[in-house]
Amino acid sequence: MKTIAMKNYQTDESRASSRLRCASPRQGVEGRKSGVRRSAGSRPAFTIVELLTVIAIIAILAAMLLPVLSRAKITAQKKQAAVEISQIVGAIQQYDSVYGRFPVSANDQVLAGTGDFTCGGAGYDVSGINQLWIMGITNNAEVIAILMDATNYPGGGPTPNMNYVKNPQRTIFLNAKIVNDTNSPGVGPDGVYRDPWGGPYIISMDLNYDEQCRDSNYCQQAVSQNPPASTSQTGFNGLFNPDPIATNPNNFLYHGKVMVWSAGPDRKFDNTSANQGVNKDNVLSWQ
Repeated sequence: MKTIAMKNYQTDESRASSRLRCASPRQGVEGRKSGVRRSAGSRPAFTIVELLTVIAIIAILAAMLLPVLSRAKITAQKKQAAVEISQIVGAIQQYDSVYGRFPVSANDQVLAGTGDFTCGGAGYDVSGINQLWIMGITNNAEVIAILMDATNYPGGGPTPNMNYVKNPQRTIFLNAKIVNDTNSPGVGPDGVYRDPWGGPYIISMDLNYDEQCRDSNYCQQAVSQNPPASTSQTGFNGLFNPDPIATNPNNFLYHGKVMVWSAGPDRKFDNTSANQGVNKDNVLSWQ
């Protein structure tokens, strides 16, 4: 009987041990999972101070980046203006080569008389500059229409090239973007060609064919003389006054047939030195 009891005891003990061995891994896994859950559940969230610190860092980085992006945008716009200015100059020179004359209307030719002619200054801040109007400044729409072989302006109405009288070969010398308003870059409904900042391009042409071009703003001693307020006949950016300053101070000329320029990002120019103030950011074809 003892032997049987011992066997039964051993059998029961073996079964219990087996059950413990089988149950132990599952319990361990469940225990680990429970520990993971407790650990994840007890992880702290961002505090208000940490969140404000992150926001402040982002704001500082954005403030540092914005001026860089602004300068990059202006640089790209200046390059675009320089390209468009070069295209206008090239188109006028090509037109002159084909027809032996400049793309000007009969009205502008009368205003120019026997001298050179500047157009395009209308719409700028030109306070204090009377010289701009002495040469009969108009906008650049008539010149651009002839170069683009347009008989009507985008907004309607005839151009000086009506019936192709100014461009009988119907050659397109200039391609420019057409826009639907009078503030965007491109050729607006009024036919005016505007730079990347919405200011009209200013165009001067050597209508007396002496190979010297006189721009009604840059001809001034106050603008172009280098150094300013002296007797120097040398001007900024290659301009030169062939006459003595004492007798004809406002005759700084460009040795060439065409001058095209933009008043730049600030859309302003005045009769102060070309390398200072609002004139400093102007984009010039002869620069």
